[in-house]
Amino acid sequence: MTGFLGSYLHQLDEKGRLALPASFRRGAGGDERFVLIHAQGSALFLYPAQAWAVREQELMDLMRRQPEARPLVLSLTANAVETIPDKQGRILIPERLQKVAKLDGKVLVVGALEKIEIWNPEIFESETKEAKPELEGFVRQILV
Repeated sequence: MTGFLGSYLHQLDEKGRLALPASFRRGAGGDERFVLIHAQGSALFLYPAQAWAVREQELMDLMRRQPEARPLVLSLTANAVETIPDKQGRILIPERLQKVAKLDGKVLVVGALEKIEIWNPEIFESETKEAKPELEGFVRQILV
């Protein structure tokens, strides 16, 4: 499976639903289920069920190895939701997750390889505006 690539500007509807790009729905590997979480920063992460299963196992392993990680894992999973796109390819973003990601109206849907990131477009722009020189070195190591 090719990872999720590209970015798309969409609009949240009045019920908090977001239309996923068709290529992202197809890229989920035939499974229509997704898990939506807020893990860090200003973005929401949308994992296809298969990719989330891998992360879920990693989180369980982390709690076994490091019991002090339990509060972190609970904070991640307490606000996570499983979602299935409706017939129009829309997912519901609960209000609490809309607030934490500052989503209001326009939403940027970004392919992030194994997952999809959902951003407020202005925050995405400000956080990605300048590539740091040390990060450019990492990119050269991997892609060049």
